[in-house]
Amino acid sequence: MSSTTINQAPALPQNGQKVDLRTWIAVGAGMLGAFMAVLDIQITNASLKDILGSLSATQEEGSWISTAYLVAEIIVIPLTALLTRVFGARRYMMGTTALFLLFSTLCGAAWNLESMIVFRMAQGFTGGALIPMAFTLVMLKLPPSKRAAGMAIFGLTATLAPSMGPTLGGYLSEIYGWPSIFYINWVPGLLLIAGVAYGLDAEKTKWGDLLKTDWLGIGFMALGLGCLTIFLEEGNSKDWFDSGFIITFAALALTGLLGWIVTSATRANPFVNLALYGQRNFLVATALSAVFGMALYGSSFLLPLYLGQIAGYSPMQIGEVIMWAGLPQLFIMPFVAKLSGKVDNRILCSFGLLMFGVSCLMNAYMDATTGYDQLLASQVVRSLGQPFVMLTLSNFAMQGIAPKDMASASSLFNMTRNLGGSIGIALLATSLSQREHFHSQRLGEAVNSFAPAAQERIAALTQSFISKGYEAVMAGEQALKAIDGIVRRESYVMAYNDGFFIVSAILLACIPVLWMSDKVKSPGGGGGAH
Repeated sequence: MSSTTINQAPALPQNGQKVDLRTWIAVGAGMLGAFMAVLDIQITNASLKDILGSLSATQEEGSWISTAYLVAEIIVIPLTALLTRVFGARRYMMGTTALFLLFSTLCGAAWNLESMIVFRMAQGFTGGALIPMAFTLVMLKLPPSKRAAGMAIFGLTATLAPSMGPTLGGYLSEIYGWPSIFYINWVPGLLLIAGVAYGLDAEKTKWGDLLKTDWLGIGFMALGLGCLTIFLEEGNSKDWFDSGFIITFAALALTGLLGWIVTSATRANPFVNLALYGQRNFLVATALSAVFGMALYGSSFLLPLYLGQIAGYSPMQIGEVIMWAGLPQLFIMPFVAKLSGKVDNRILCSFGLLMFGVSCLMNAYMDATTGYDQLLASQVVRSLGQPFVMLTLSNFAMQGIAPKDMASASSLFNMTRNLGGSIGIALLATSLSQREHFHSQRLGEAVNSFAPAAQERIAALTQSFISKGYEAVMAGEQALKAIDGIVRRESYVMAYNDGFFIVSAILLACIPVLWMSDKVKSPGGGGGAH
């Protein structure tokens, strides 16, 4: 089986070649699909409470609503190159989008938790392919001089969607009810189908490629990535290796991933080319893509949680804060695209990592009164840095990739970013639990009945409750409860600060790693990236 991608050994457009409207419509439709697929990862977060109430499910059970989507999405991304070869880009994108819309509708009509999990998994499996397909269309349909613009649009889908997910989900749930967050997919979905039908040529179906496919490798890949995602998503809630469930999935993940690597190395034509990790620029770019995914999804996980738990914000109010990490990127990304053809991308990416890291460091000094006004500056700084990272990492990853390997490179690059997101959320959820416990113990040692400051505070609170009509004994108990509540609140605030500090430290530590890659410029500006 040949390892070619969307076309057999496709002839890439030449530099300076004019791009017709039809091609731009196809690329734009692909971007719409990627945005929709990434958006649906987190759009349920703001509405989860309403969904769980409607389905009579607990918070722990509800975590599987997101996990099911992520597991299916992470499995289908590496399969995209194979499925595109078999069905052709046009037929595959239209078919998988139609199924995505069907399963989105069924999610909105789910009657219990089990049905919701099944439909979310099917939704992830059909929607996940749209992410690497958008990336691949940019590389195969646009000439080098236009790829920076295409990558800029793709970068927006990857960074805007996590910021817009909670915002859009919160608004839709509050105004129209939670099923609307799934039904809204019909608008971009139908536009995508129309755009792809018009913009891409039909290709012959190659059923024979399915017979020659490395199904053992696919089985190992699905086992490894699926179990790894479940391990990461559910580990914190089940106390990691204290749980037999988690130990089992860790072992299955290790078995699957090792099996995938071995079968890929021993097959002449694996379904996705893992040997691309042997290219230095691709390895550095995908490693940093994982870190970027960790920071992107991790910060999108921490901030809404803080605003809901500590500041008491509604989903709509949370969305209004988070959108400032997304909206300015619409204006910054075109500037970054132009700059990427004139300036060494290592400099641009370093600047982006620095800004992203600084924005997280700004969030590492929050207190219980921090809200919209105090967070605005850090969100704007974050929106300034993210486009520089996303666009330049795409350039690094695709430098020197042969046309036949572009779909594999796209799949691996996007898979790694999503895996990084799962790792980041797992790391930060665990850190939040452990650091809250640590700070609660430290504060509890200082706030005790023998400390003069604590005695004064308890006495003042007791008098306050007595003045409100409480009896003396009851007032004393209420005062102690209030003190305990303050200690827990401050412990959580300090734990959230620690989480943002961890993300900041990792981002800043990646800057020296970036300089292990070769110098790259987008070819549109005269550099030799591709």
